[in-house]
Amino acid sequence: MQWLDQIRSRSAAEDARWLIILRIGLGVALCLKGISFVRDSSVLEKIVFSYFPEKYFAWLVPFISWSHMFCGFMIVIGLLTRWAVLIQIPILLGAVIIVTMGRQVPMGSSEFILSFIILILLIVFEIIGGGPLSLDEYWKRNP
Repeated sequence: MQWLDQIRSRSAAEDARWLIILRIGLGVALCLKGISFVRDSSVLEKIVFSYFPEKYFAWLVPFISWSHMFCGFMIVIGLLTRWAVLIQIPILLGAVIIVTMGRQVPMGSSEFILSFIILILLIVFEIIGGGPLSLDEYWKRNP
């Protein structure tokens, strides 16, 4: 657990402002993906219904779309960052596994690479939190 405390203390340092840019980029990417799923849900429906029966898992399509938008916004502003990330990790893990196993999208495609990078960033922000310039940190300093 010492190494985890070291990572958190380094991310809380004032020179770790680049993490803010990464966090905001991650949140914006999730929001944009959620918006694209809401605009054209047929792509997501095709993927979800090819693996799960439509009757029982129809709720997944709107859940994935709206959780990407909502959690992406929460990550951008740094509010309840770890909770928002925790909701997104299973979704992105499922996306990476479905892409890898089902060959819905070729492994070297930008869709797979983007999903994998976002999954890695989600894991990083689950460990370090929202960073020094987030609403989480502001409320921690000013109760």
